[in-house]
Parts: sequence; structure tokens; C-alpha cells
Amino acid sequence: MNSQVGWPILVDHYTNVKNNRVDEQIENAVVEYAIEYPAHGQHRSSNELRKKGIFVSGSGVRSIWLRHNLENFTKRLKALEDKIATEGIILSESQISALEKKVQDDEACGEIETAHPGYLGSQDTFYVGHLKGVGRVYQQTYIKRVA
Repeated sequence: MNSQVGWPILVDHYTNVKNNRVDEQIENAVVEYAIEYPAHGQHRSSNELRKKGIFVSGSGVRSIWLRHNLENFTKRLKALEDKIATEGIILSESQISALEKKVQDDEACGEIETAHPGYLGSQDTFYVGHLKGVGRVYQQTYIKRVA
């Protein structure tokens, strides 16, 4: 019979429960695949890993990505860029095309880099109307880029 009673036995019980996770080698393979092919989604990654003999579902891939902060394309590209910076790896064709796609998306969305806040702004003048005794009234608006 267990000598512990009450709260200590509950804490001990819940710290010994194993998480419902895949093996570490499968998890590492999923993370490596996500960095190797950042443009692939969770189901395509699952199917391609299955061809290599690594059996994990699409939702399992998603869960692993969430644990490693790789859940979307942008975060997987960031992980690829970090790996390039630390390890100096040679990029494959799929990695190069994914990085080029990111640059094109940034340009298409109008993302502009500036050295300091306030270096870039937009100004507009709007005709409000005519006030008796004052004349024409205009509104000028200036929006500056902060972050």
C-alpha cells in the first residue's frame, strides 16, 4: 500500500504520465523535412515522409511543427534562414525557390525596409469643403512607418 495520501500522490501520478508523442527519431525527421521543404504543407509532408518509411499523419506533423514553432510557411523559412546562418549549408532547388517566393511575396505585399522609424511616410490632402467667412478647408494627413 502507498504511504502517500492526498495531494502528493496526485502530483506524483501526473508527473509520471507519459505524453502521447511520436518517437524522437520520427520527430527529428519531421523537423528536418520541414526545414528541407518549407513550402510543403502538413499532408504533403506526411505523404513524402511515408514514402521514406516514416509513418506519421498530417495532424501528427502539425503537432510536431507546433512544438518546434514551425507551424506556418514563414516560420519554416525563418528556421531555414537560421540553419543557413549557423551551419552554412548549401541550398537545394526547393529551398532556393521557397526563399525566392518569400522575397516576391514581400515585394507584392508592399513590405519595405527602412533604417529608422519616420524615414518613410505617406501624405494626403483632402478637400473638406467651404466655410462661410473662412474659405476652402482642407485636411492634411501624414502617416509614418513606425515598425
